[in-house]
Amino acid sequence: MLGINSTSVMEGTAAAIRKELETLADPEAALFAQRFFKTGAGEYGEGDLFRGIRVPVLRKLSIFLDHTSLPEVIQILLSDYHEDRLLALLLLMRRFKQVKEQEQEHIYNLYLAHTHRINNWDLVDISAPHIVGRFLQNRDRSPLYRLAVSESLWERRIAIISTVHFIRQGELADTIALSEILLQDKEELIHKATGWMLREVGKRDMAMLESFLLKHCLRMPRVMLRYAIERFPQERRQQYLKGQCT
Repeated sequence: MLGINSTSVMEGTAAAIRKELETLADPEAALFAQRFFKTGAGEYGEGDLFRGIRVPVLRKLSIFLDHTSLPEVIQILLSDYHEDRLLALLLLMRRFKQVKEQEQEHIYNLYLAHTHRINNWDLVDISAPHIVGRFLQNRDRSPLYRLAVSESLWERRIAIISTVHFIRQGELADTIALSEILLQDKEELIHKATGWMLREVGKRDMAMLESFLLKHCLRMPRVMLRYAIERFPQERRQQYLKGQCT
């Protein structure tokens, strides 16, 4: 199984799992990832460390670790290494699907208590819909609105990306409302995420997306607008890009 030693990880402790991750490391891939995820001084991923392990390998490893206790998973989430944190999130997602409501709430609360470790766009995107979005499906969604005005870039991204889950259920209103809150955000990663979610809204209800664009396109960040209209016919896309929003 791609070099994974299932015997060594059966112990299920953070220390044993870290040891297995060390054996899977690829220094060359790690250097590429550090550039790709912008880890330089002043960049959004400044200081993040990588082992160079691909996501499919981490997904396969997670299958062996369902028995890992939540405290041990959180220890992995606290790691300085990006792939360790990603593995921890995959484990939280797997556990969330397997347990009853009370433990789902515990996992949701653990997730929100550790957003400082969910600190790159891929970590948010892979996990937020499956934990935050899924947990809030039939609940009060005000936590998303608090996250949307957080000082943390990653919490704001969690807010909008979590709505993927609602969109898949045909519920679009929260995506639109959160997009309005994030219109003036200063971070490009939020512009991209919001434009992406608006594009997903358009796949389900083009009239709703057009209504949003007619109201806001002149003040939307350019990147957000480009993402939102990506699936439009070329002529209509050019009209929006030229500010012809009527």
